[in-house]
Amino acid sequence: MDVKAAPNGVATIEDRILRITGYYGYYPGYSSQKSTSRSSVTRCKPGANCPSSHSSVSRQLSPLSVTEDSSAPILELQSRGSSGVCGHRAERQNRSGDDGTQTHPEDSSQGNRIKARCLSCTSMVLKAIWGLLIILSVSSSWVGTTQIVKITYKNFYCPFFMTWFSTNWNIMFFPVYYSGHLATAQEKQSPMKKFRECSRIFGEDGLTLKLFLKRTAPFSILWTLTNYLYLLALKKLTATDVSALFCCNKAFVFLLSWIVLKDRFMGVRIVAAIMAITGIVMMAYADNFHADSIVGVAFAVGSASTSALYKVLFKMFLGSANFGEAAHFVSTLGFFNLIFISFTPVILYLTKVEHWSSFAALPWGCLCGMAGLWLAFNILVNVGVVLTYPILISIGTVLSVPGNAAVDLLKQEVIFNVVRLAATIIICIGFLLMLLPEEWDEITLRFINSLKEKKSEEHVDDITDPSVHLRSRNRAIGTVSIPLA
Repeated sequence: MDVKAAPNGVATIEDRILRITGYYGYYPGYSSQKSTSRSSVTRCKPGANCPSSHSSVSRQLSPLSVTEDSSAPILELQSRGSSGVCGHRAERQNRSGDDGTQTHPEDSSQGNRIKARCLSCTSMVLKAIWGLLIILSVSSSWVGTTQIVKITYKNFYCPFFMTWFSTNWNIMFFPVYYSGHLATAQEKQSPMKKFRECSRIFGEDGLTLKLFLKRTAPFSILWTLTNYLYLLALKKLTATDVSALFCCNKAFVFLLSWIVLKDRFMGVRIVAAIMAITGIVMMAYADNFHADSIVGVAFAVGSASTSALYKVLFKMFLGSANFGEAAHFVSTLGFFNLIFISFTPVILYLTKVEHWSSFAALPWGCLCGMAGLWLAFNILVNVGVVLTYPILISIGTVLSVPGNAAVDLLKQEVIFNVVRLAATIIICIGFLLMLLPEEWDEITLRFINSLKEKKSEEHVDDITDPSVHLRSRNRAIGTVSIPLA
């Protein structure tokens, strides 16, 4: 059936609308063909022969027929329509599938991030708990050691013998470490294998006789001098003054590291060193520069100096050590002390510099308590580096000052005047300043800038919130909903 065309080439108004709207599958004469097909379909009755329907089917099945220009667009429309609907559905399914495949890794990654954050928070909480326990343990062990020495001096004054006796207990450091290894490690090693593994602190060849004498001798001498001078200072000064003066070793470590190891120069640590020196002078002035006071301050400062030299030389020659290597090294110092320094107490006994009536008269309870607490202090210092933050160990050491002060006040062995109290506070503040990290200024600036940015963002949010509410209100008032046909 022919379709009458309009002067502009469009058959009907419907064809014009379809052409303007760009409907998929549009072709000229589509509406007329559609009406004819509808009329042909309506005219055919069920059960009756309809040649037009057969002709239309034959036209659709023969794309190479003469009437291809009229039948092909219908097929194109049907195929496009069906493919369009199915294509949209398939595209939606593909998109939903893609979204699903994309959201599952995102969900898994978010879950992994949450788990990682929970694990990090848990580890931080555990480290903080361990740090608190180790702080209390370190400070209490050091306070206990100092107070037991003061009690022992009432009936027995042999400082070098006490130093030698307590240093021999360092031999038990490595057995304590190995017992902890057997209790906690999944892959257990034999004692000799573990000993050889930890002996790498001396070099790749392990511990040899040459290295035993070369590396152990200077550190053993410094260890003995540090403890011996500390015990001598406790005879002249109170436990509070000696523990406060010993905290100056941090300042000496910085000065020696700056000079010998060429460490980074930090102005805040120079200020801390000056504060430590000021506290030392004020501590000597607290007793009006009495002879015993000056000698006691000299002993305490000497003990802090040898301790600082020990740490700097250890860092220079041996570097950093893990817990096992530190246990091996301290036990080696104990063996060296037992073998090569045992003649010194014998000489002092024979010369009656440090003499006692009989071994039965020795205060073994106080001696064993002092040596055990000293060993516990050394073990806790090395264990604390593994279990918690190293800065907490130093805080535990400085907390021994108020601990000793509390015990001295209870025993009424010290009278705190203004100068002594100020000197103690100045030394403790200098010690805490030494604990600041090297990038403390950059960290402080970042923290201040972050606070400023947060304040500025909050101020901007406070300004923009009323304007946003006003705009939303105006839009709500002036909005006209246009229904779509």
